[in-house]
Amino acid sequence: MTGFKGGCLCGAVQYEVTGDPVRVAQCHCDDCRRATGSAFATNVFVKEEDINVLQGETNSFQHTADSGSTMTKEFCGNCGSQLFGSGSAAPGIKNIKIGSIDDVGDIKPQIEVFTSKSLPYTPPLDFTEKFEKGRPR
Repeated sequence: MTGFKGGCLCGAVQYEVTGDPVRVAQCHCDDCRRATGSAFATNVFVKEEDINVLQGETNSFQHTADSGSTMTKEFCGNCGSQLFGSGSAAPGIKNIKIGSIDDVGDIKPQIEVFTSKSLPYTPPLDFTEKFEKGRPR
């Protein structure tokens, strides 16, 4: 799938992505669960240069991950929807929360990370490569 569009819950922030995803990961880490308020986060990783914000602006929040990487979460200041994330360990790459994409088409996770932290009622996907911790670099 080349290119897609998305936005926040209230519609104040709209974006488009012009390239293909670099990777799609389902993450079960504590940070992703807390940031999404869900059992896991599905993150679509894209090149930063392929993201065009068409409307609105995001606010951001930074924290240090267990890996020591500085993580930045970008969200709508009006409705709070998290849209983008990035980490100091992967410059030039941002992740997009799959729930913010208008039409996900055939985008699906290729890997699952931090499976050791997966909640007991979250079944593993049968089509992904799995890593107990983060994906090795």
